[in-house]
Amino acid sequence: MKTKFTFIVFLLISMTFFSQEEEVKKTSNKGKMFFYWGWNRANYSNSDIHFTGDNYDFTLRDVTAKDRITPFNFYDYFNPGRITIPQTNVRVGYFLSDNYTISIGVDHMKYVMNAHQTVKIDGQINAGTPFDGVYANDDYRLTQDFLEFEHTDGLNYVNVEFKRFDEIGHLVGMSNKNFQLNVTEGIGVGVLYPRTNAKLFDQERWDEFHVSGWGVSAGVGLNLTFFKHFFIQSDLKVGYINLSDIRTTANLADRASQSFTFFERTIVVGAKFNILKSKK
Repeated sequence: MKTKFTFIVFLLISMTFFSQEEEVKKTSNKGKMFFYWGWNRANYSNSDIHFTGDNYDFTLRDVTAKDRITPFNFYDYFNPGRITIPQTNVRVGYFLSDNYTISIGVDHMKYVMNAHQTVKIDGQINAGTPFDGVYANDDYRLTQDFLEFEHTDGLNYVNVEFKRFDEIGHLVGMSNKNFQLNVTEGIGVGVLYPRTNAKLFDQERWDEFHVSGWGVSAGVGLNLTFFKHFFIQSDLKVGYINLSDIRTTANLADRASQSFTFFERTIVVGAKFNILKSKK
């Protein structure tokens, strides 16, 4: 309680200080590059997953999945050599003007099908397995010897974003050359390059990168910039992913497809810097 009270007092004092500052000249962003690195959590809608091969063609209905968060530790979270262990976001971009940016980056999310769930199944399997049969909206429990399915290194949404960037600190009494409060919103589009980790009918595991589909997204975020160059940013992003060509085994005939929506929350740290000469 004492810690919370101290924080609130500090915040009020800070806001009073900012509000008493003289009006400062707006910081120009045009011509600046920026980059960031951070982390995410994600939620996924249920999806139908369609599996096809030489001797089977079936669909699992309303499959549930979750992300896979890595327990926090400095070795995994701050080691560039282990950047794909946590759910990571990396991006580089450019300010086209003071208020508009374009960027390219990777949302390295992880998608894990929940094991042992019961779903509806339609279709037929005739592959010489214990699972052979004809199914018509039957209940089926997804045991590990039947199917393990995840995009865990990772879902890899490689996308281009176009965003608007606005300073809003003056609206809440914060006006200081060394601290800016900004809001950002925009849209993105890209391809999915997952490393799908799949094991079907207890066959040999497949675990390779493959361009599997496309995605679109939209998001809003809050950006805190310090000393004109360094920032912390948090975004909320929603999107749609269509994976029409997922590899599931070493056999090229074995494929899967699915589509789903996602809700992503991120926290990132970054920097921006001039690449154009300042005008005097």
